[in-house]
Amino acid sequence: MAEIAPLTALRYDLSRVDLGRVVAPPYDVIDAPQRASLEERDPHNIVRLILPSGDGDAKYANAAGIFESWRKDGTLVRDDVPAFLRYDQTFLPPGAPSGAAPITRRGFFALVRLSPFSERVILPHERTLSGPKEDRLKLFRATRTNLSPGFMLYRDADDALAPALAEAEPLAEFSTDDGVRHVVSKVRKPEAMRAIVRKIADSSLLIADGHHRYETALRYSSEVDAAVPNASARGRHRYFMAFLANGDDPNLVVFPTHRHLHSLASFDWDGALRGARELFDVRPLADGADAPALLASLADAGKGAPSLVVCASDGRAALLTLRGDVDLAKHATLAELHAELRRTDVALLHSGLLEAVLGVTKEAQAQKTNLYYPQDAPRALAELRGGKGQALFLMNATPVRDVRRVAEAGEVMPQKSTFFFPKIATGVAIHTLEHDVDVASA
Repeated sequence: MAEIAPLTALRYDLSRVDLGRVVAPPYDVIDAPQRASLEERDPHNIVRLILPSGDGDAKYANAAGIFESWRKDGTLVRDDVPAFLRYDQTFLPPGAPSGAAPITRRGFFALVRLSPFSERVILPHERTLSGPKEDRLKLFRATRTNLSPGFMLYRDADDALAPALAEAEPLAEFSTDDGVRHVVSKVRKPEAMRAIVRKIADSSLLIADGHHRYETALRYSSEVDAAVPNASARGRHRYFMAFLANGDDPNLVVFPTHRHLHSLASFDWDGALRGARELFDVRPLADGADAPALLASLADAGKGAPSLVVCASDGRAALLTLRGDVDLAKHATLAELHAELRRTDVALLHSGLLEAVLGVTKEAQAQKTNLYYPQDAPRALAELRGGKGQALFLMNATPVRDVRRVAEAGEVMPQKSTFFFPKIATGVAIHTLEHDVDVASA
């Protein structure tokens, strides 16, 4: 099903550059202070390419100029042979108890043959927004380069790829500010590479992170094909650089993204709970309860049925658990959703509460008109009680199995439905998109 190939990657020259000082988080989670800090850390930090400085579209030309200068002066060099780059991240999940054992997520960087979503080889699970895609497309055009990897999940319940991924030569180790230890290794033995290609061909690939980047790569590839009718069938522009991990790994860590409601013309707590009772059993929680206590109640309830916690700015909170007697197929706004989607926590919130009860339309949800998407529950709760926004919805994480079921049914979840931890570092490898150079097959 899925076709992958090893990279002949463009990488930082590790004899000249400390990789830990030049990598960065994905562009879409970097705020202005962090961008400034990364740029100050090293003049060759990848943030200067993925979030270039400059006014208007001039910033994309600036990125192209910097990128070209780094290639000319040897900061970035091309690998001499194709390989898969194994990438291990060892970490403690946020909030892990004292003495908890670290977790290692192992995967590898590869080139994934671009395939329209309609072919059901690459499966999206979230809606995307037009603004970020236009931004990334302009950067693609200016640099002719896929600077930021996507993150995709393959299926391997028996961990059959473990022996092939063990055939790796260490390249670099570094740590990042979030406490994650990163190890990059090269898999280039022909037998190991062939085993990896064969195994991935048995699976579809679920996009975990990087939907905007993947859709941008599809559009850029089409633009090249239109401009260069005789472009090679294996030209680099037909492939997308991604980190691939085993979606069946029990240690795959997924966290929730919460919803902070704001800027409604009015919000009435009692009215919101009355509306919620059409779908949910509503149980008040202790006034002023802290985030760990609220999340513990939510996690316990979520073992039995879809659940969420709603918090008011005055300290009130309530646990909402889906009623067992509700026919979701007959609900006004949930009926239009696929059966695999309508029972997920995020769909129940977005369609069953935000839209049906509070009047936050799908369009307003997509444009973030009335929603912030915090991942730090204690901070978001403190901000709510400090006067920011009108209500906070605390969520359980969406299990990967549910995400895949929705995606395989041809559906997508509301935006920000998953938060895979840790993020994939940008700058470990770079994939240039010259259409006149073929991708090597394993």
